[in-house]
Amino acid sequence: MIAMVTTQTMATKLHPHWSIFATLIGLSLTSALLAGIAMASSTSDDWLHILGFAVAMVLTVYIILDIEYPHVGLLWIAAFDQVLVELRESMK
Repeated sequence: MIAMVTTQTMATKLHPHWSIFATLIGLSLTSALLAGIAMASSTSDDWLHILGFAVAMVLTVYIILDIEYPHVGLLWIAAFDQVLVELRESMK
């Protein structure tokens, strides 16, 4: 039982290397650049596409970071604590 709790504790403390976050940011900036270049040839601005792209990129980055740090953001995933709940129930 102690090994299970230790394993979960260590798993929540391990995070991806900073290069993964740098790649995610680089990919966001590159796709924004390519979208901007494609829209530059247009004579009129399509605000729906501009806003939709910005919202999609922000939500993607936010959800990835929120899943990485489950007890900090708005999304609370109960599966992370399920092992501890089951352990506590078995101790009663």
